[in-house]
Amino acid sequence: MKKKAGIILILILIISTGCDDLHDKEIFNKVTATQETAGLYVLSEGLFNMNNSTLAYYDFKTQKMETDYFLLMNQRGLGDTANDIKLYGSKLYIVVNVSSQIEVLDIHTGICIKRIPLFSENNIARQPRYIAFHKDKAYVCSFDGTVAKIDTASLKLEGFAKVGRHPDGLCVQNGKLYVSNSGGLDYPNYDNTVSVVDLATFKEIKKITVRINPYKIHADAYGDVYVVSRGNYGTIKYCLQRIDSRTDELVQTFDDLEVLNFTIEGDNAYLYSYDFYKATAWIKVFNVRTEHVERENFITDSTKIDTPYGIDVNPVNGDVYITNAYSFTVWGDLLCFTKEGKLKFTLSNIGLNPNGTVFIQKKNSTEE
Repeated sequence: MKKKAGIILILILIISTGCDDLHDKEIFNKVTATQETAGLYVLSEGLFNMNNSTLAYYDFKTQKMETDYFLLMNQRGLGDTANDIKLYGSKLYIVVNVSSQIEVLDIHTGICIKRIPLFSENNIARQPRYIAFHKDKAYVCSFDGTVAKIDTASLKLEGFAKVGRHPDGLCVQNGKLYVSNSGGLDYPNYDNTVSVVDLATFKEIKKITVRINPYKIHADAYGDVYVVSRGNYGTIKYCLQRIDSRTDELVQTFDDLEVLNFTIEGDNAYLYSYDFYKATAWIKVFNVRTEHVERENFITDSTKIDTPYGIDVNPVNGDVYITNAYSFTVWGDLLCFTKEGKLKFTLSNIGLNPNGTVFIQKKNSTEE
């Protein structure tokens, strides 16, 4: 049964990513409020072509959670397959893939400021996937092989850069944009490149060859870019790779790290793997300064995560938030851990396939 489910989920993953009864779970455990963080948003992508993405909001002071906060505040649904959520300045950006929209919200109210459609001149959906920011510009990669540039003040589209096939991640490092070209919609004919886009000219200047099906990509503080390749989910395994942004060359492949997703905060990269056939997972801590695994097991208590699906770090206190998607067909949970890997609290039944968490700090008079 697990093997059959794994095969189906892999097919979904190529396009959109990608049981016990949960009704008796608590909506959330009691959470100790912090002085720094007012609340958090959790994005859940729902199921591909089901138009059931949601945005949850948890308030640390009141210890209350609204699981469909976007609907509550905007009187409409979020859309189909929301893949990414990021905070920049006073705005929250949500990338909705199948609906081909960027939703821009006020971070304190969750009310939509603007909805930015991403369609071609022929009214064909570009299918945006992920977003990154640099110097008052937002960059959004889309499955149509482009990266859009958006001004974060006016929220107007300023142009498009052509990259590789079905870009599936992007980050900024050393004045350049690095875009992972998965080719995932051409399965099994994957792409195996990372496009380098010069931000000054907004033109692709190079393609770096990596292992097939590159996906999540992040920059560290030392001039390197780390990218995960998912292989073919069979004979070619996942791996973590390192690109030197000074030379724009692939300089290291960590074959022993079969990483599916990760995030970087300071010197720590939190890595996880998930085997869709065996339904097994691991979570490790990797030091980007020493370029070695620092902890083979991030979780140091008895907490189990069946299906890690999103991983984020609160930059204020270093707490690590990991979503658990279970079978991908039931509502998942959000688990908060200390930097030492001890569970602090769980927010249960937060959404269907929760994939990203954003932390909202208390409003102050100096905020732009």
